[in-house]
Amino acid sequence: MQTPYTVADYLLDRIAGCGIGHLFGVPGDYNLQFLDHVIEHPLVRWVGCANELNAAYAADGYARVAGAGALLTTFGVGELSAMNGLAGSYAEYVPILHIVGAPCSGAQRRGELMHHTLGDGDFQHFYRMSQSLCVASALLDEQNACHEIDRVLCTMLTAHRPGYLMLPADVAKRPALPPSTELALAGPDLQENVVTAFRYHARQKLINSPRVALLADFLAHRFGLQPVLQRWMAETPIAHATLLMGKGLFDEQQPGFVGTYSAGASSDDVRQAIEQADTTICVGTRFVDTLTAGFTQQLALERTIEVQPQASRVGEIWFSGLSMEQAVTTLRELCLELSFAPPPAKPATVQPHIERGPLTQENFWHTVQQALAPGDLILADQGTAAFGAASLSLPTGAELIVQPLWGSIGYSLPAAFGAQTAAPERRVILITGDGAAQLTIQEIGSMLRDGQAPVILVLNNDGYTVERAIHGEKQRYNDIASWNWTQIPRAFSLADQAECWRVTQAIQLEEVLTRQARPQRLSLIEVVLPKADLPALLRQVTQALESRNSG
Repeated sequence: MQTPYTVADYLLDRIAGCGIGHLFGVPGDYNLQFLDHVIEHPLVRWVGCANELNAAYAADGYARVAGAGALLTTFGVGELSAMNGLAGSYAEYVPILHIVGAPCSGAQRRGELMHHTLGDGDFQHFYRMSQSLCVASALLDEQNACHEIDRVLCTMLTAHRPGYLMLPADVAKRPALPPSTELALAGPDLQENVVTAFRYHARQKLINSPRVALLADFLAHRFGLQPVLQRWMAETPIAHATLLMGKGLFDEQQPGFVGTYSAGASSDDVRQAIEQADTTICVGTRFVDTLTAGFTQQLALERTIEVQPQASRVGEIWFSGLSMEQAVTTLRELCLELSFAPPPAKPATVQPHIERGPLTQENFWHTVQQALAPGDLILADQGTAAFGAASLSLPTGAELIVQPLWGSIGYSLPAAFGAQTAAPERRVILITGDGAAQLTIQEIGSMLRDGQAPVILVLNNDGYTVERAIHGEKQRYNDIASWNWTQIPRAFSLADQAECWRVTQAIQLEEVLTRQARPQRLSLIEVVLPKADLPALLRQVTQALESRNSG
């Protein structure tokens, strides 16, 4: 007997149609029957995580690689645990569908005192809490389910931010018809008069600008502009850079790429190329305090053209209703018409003498740089890891995933699990601090369960080094428990599926990383670093943060 088609099947077919092949989460009694449909679905695979927060981080990492992700939790206790991860996805424009398995509709209407509630008969407390962290949401019932699923998914994919669906257990089992068409993702209506006006003002700005530079950031990646930006820079070689969150947008080995822009903490070459251009085109930029050493960028309105998701600006004039793609395409066409001074030649690099003795931040990052390969996926947790990674020169096709706007430590380890799930053929290199790893270490168990082989570098500098640098260098609130890091993978798997090392010397790290060119098993490398050592960029950032926090 054929199983009848249900709302649960419709939802899963729509998820699969969005290119989402994995659903992360934790089972709970309100979502178990829906999970039966997940297990039976031919295109969507269930990926269980150690807890809901980790599942949200994993879905985020997956979505940054695959384009979109999905998360399943149970009502109340589960969805609240995931909320921190989803807030990061909202802040950093990552589209994730959050499905919440909820009590049956009748129980909700009667206001019954169900478990996982606040005991007051109000079943919408958590729905209301989620409103600020999603771009669209719906309480599904048997009448609206399919329509609302489509609406929320369309809005989520168009806005590149999370969506929320509350799915009562009985509604999931209601009969439905399979979708007959693909989702219709509507962009903004093209307003020819706005495009014409933008083109005119941008042309006037550029025609009087001998030196033009391009600064791009993560929103250009989220909104699918990487291919057109790379073509643009190949056709019109002008000086270009990214902020830390946008690192990987460009081929960093090509002429014209000057480096990672960190405002006042940038190298002189990068700062001059970006800030001293006659016009700087900013595409999808967000000038976050941690990325600009406390808002030290020097980019005057009258010397910039800015492209954002909902509008673009030339000087002080905004043009609303212009898509990012249309604005970037217009600017690319103008640059092909006009001529500009060639980008500054890269200064001759004098290789500094790097001590190969005991590990320091300097020789650690030098060693990592030498080990990177084209196509690598690198994840760096907030702190010494992320700000050290800013100095890396990425090989062709390599990507860096960081979370410096939301900045939730512990994010990167589950995110690496999600990223590897999305791209099993790529080498994943995870760089995380010892303090950050202690928050989410359980997901190593999921990596081992699924046969993943990431290279995990745990920077053991004996506590919260970033916080020590900002405030309380010797205070015990910046201390953490001492763990035997190299024994952890063995505790998380009954099978011998991991290789572990503890390295204290640069030559040891170099030898271990050489062995990881094509890892076959999960590799955990404990990297012992001095307690107070900081990457140069982070030292400037922490000084700015301490100054601002002191008022």
